[in-house]
Amino acid sequence: MESQNVNNSLNLDMEKDQEKAFDYSKRAQWLRAAVLGANDGLVSTASLMMGVGAVKQDVKVMILTGFAGLVAGASSMAIGEFVSVYSQYDIEVAQMKRESGGVVEKEKLPSPMQAAAASALAFSFGAIVPLLAAAFVKDYHVRIGAIVAAVTLALVMFGWLGAVLGKAPVVKSAARVLIGGWLAMAVTFGLTKLIGSHSTL
Repeated sequence: MESQNVNNSLNLDMEKDQEKAFDYSKRAQWLRAAVLGANDGLVSTASLMMGVGAVKQDVKVMILTGFAGLVAGASSMAIGEFVSVYSQYDIEVAQMKRESGGVVEKEKLPSPMQAAAASALAFSFGAIVPLLAAAFVKDYHVRIGAIVAAVTLALVMFGWLGAVLGKAPVVKSAARVLIGGWLAMAVTFGLTKLIGSHSTL
């Protein structure tokens, strides 16, 4: 019995040591791209749809605006991430060559294509949330409420997921993401409503 307790204790200690030894900063590259992409897709697409919804109540216009935001945003995120990570790649290759006399360890280098794909897919995943929330709701007020509710739930989920994967404080992370998303939608809706009400077009 004592031997079993000792073994269990040793196993627990080994698991803790492995967790401590794991460098969570290694997740930073793809985690940053994925979480940032999903959050941007969610917030920017929802804000676009809310802004258009402030002056145009037609569901088709809102959906088309959201879809255009999804395509444009995913493309922009992918290109931006590719260029950014490729710059980092070039810097690290040059540093490796200086330190090792021309030897480059490719497995230690960042992947521009991987980062670009992660950003585009994550952005698209986030952008789909408000699109689906609005797609099947005809009533304007219910549609706006559905978008806000769906985006709120997704913001909390993205904040929680980013915190868990990066071993960061969950409540602070989720609250930060949620408040930022709400603020973006409110500002876009409010300013568009204000400009739309004074426009002569």
